[in-house]
Amino acid sequence: MARCSRREFIHSTVAAAAAGGALGAGISADALAAAAQTAQPRGAGTGAGGPVVISSANGLRATKKAMGIMLAGGDPLDAVIAGVNIVEEDPTDHSVGYGGLPNEDGVVELDSCVMHGPTHRAGAVAALRNIKTPSRVAKVVLERTDHVLLVGEGALRFARAHGFEEVNLLTDEARKIWLKWKERHSDRDDWIPPAEVVDDDDRADAGGDVEYTYGTINCCAINGAGELAGVTTTSGLSYKIPGRVGDSPIIGAGLYVDNDVGAAGSTGRGESVIQICGAHTVVEAMRHGMTPEAACLYALEMIAAKTHEKRLLDEKGRPKFDVKFYALARDGRHGGAAIWSRAKYAVFSEGRNRHEPCAFLFERSLKT
Repeated sequence: MARCSRREFIHSTVAAAAAGGALGAGISADALAAAAQTAQPRGAGTGAGGPVVISSANGLRATKKAMGIMLAGGDPLDAVIAGVNIVEEDPTDHSVGYGGLPNEDGVVELDSCVMHGPTHRAGAVAALRNIKTPSRVAKVVLERTDHVLLVGEGALRFARAHGFEEVNLLTDEARKIWLKWKERHSDRDDWIPPAEVVDDDDRADAGGDVEYTYGTINCCAINGAGELAGVTTTSGLSYKIPGRVGDSPIIGAGLYVDNDVGAAGSTGRGESVIQICGAHTVVEAMRHGMTPEAACLYALEMIAAKTHEKRLLDEKGRPKFDVKFYALARDGRHGGAAIWSRAKYAVFSEGRNRHEPCAFLFERSLKT
């Protein structure tokens, strides 16, 4: 399948936007529809309706679990939450839930949100400590409160009140990774790595082998009745400032579901996704005629265009970071796109659970 280059996508979108108007980043509804027509036809899924489940690349187990629940008659929101619970409870995944890498103080803080298409209701938690499955707490926020988002100590008290068990989320493996970062990230503090690993003169430059994560899992689904739902959950940026919240618990940023149109979610640099209301932007692009894949590319191009800080750009003015969007239309079409090439997403449709390639804005060199 041919992929759309950044230049091709820019040309099609800019040409379509000539009529002006205001939608998203100054592109009118008519322009979006025209861009969808002029862009190359694509989108890995071309079926009509569900059941379909999509996820970020780390979600093959989640898509399988969710599909099984929906085929047994389960609600799509229950299905996607059960799917991501597998990753939330997996101590070997250092970017989601139990076993996730901690903040700079060595404390694991989790973020998640859920959204139910048929009711258009949403729930979310942020900076939640001591609970393995924040996605389940987010669902209780949806069901048992008149709020959308609970954070920090309040979210923890709410979870305890509803019977969630507190556990230490920092596994021994994650603690060792954090300690390595703590000892090596600065030569101006009193944390010193083992002498046999690095001497004092090299401390400031010795962080190259320290693991960093900003990974997440997003999962969206549609059942045979055309009912959509989605969830996004993460332990967030490794070694973050305590209290930092990315896009994952923000409805309209890390997740958005409109049962008349489709669902979308994201992974990657959350700050950049928040700044363009990423998932909502993708869904609105689909509303105005773009395929799921083209809509994801549209949102990514907006991020690239709006990133001005030199520290975030390479020598060619391209984002150094990555963001991925995943989208599922109400008719069952699906797609994913990333800023950088070689990305993929998980999908269960037409009886097959597999990875599909993401479209992209920029090609990675073979050396990276």
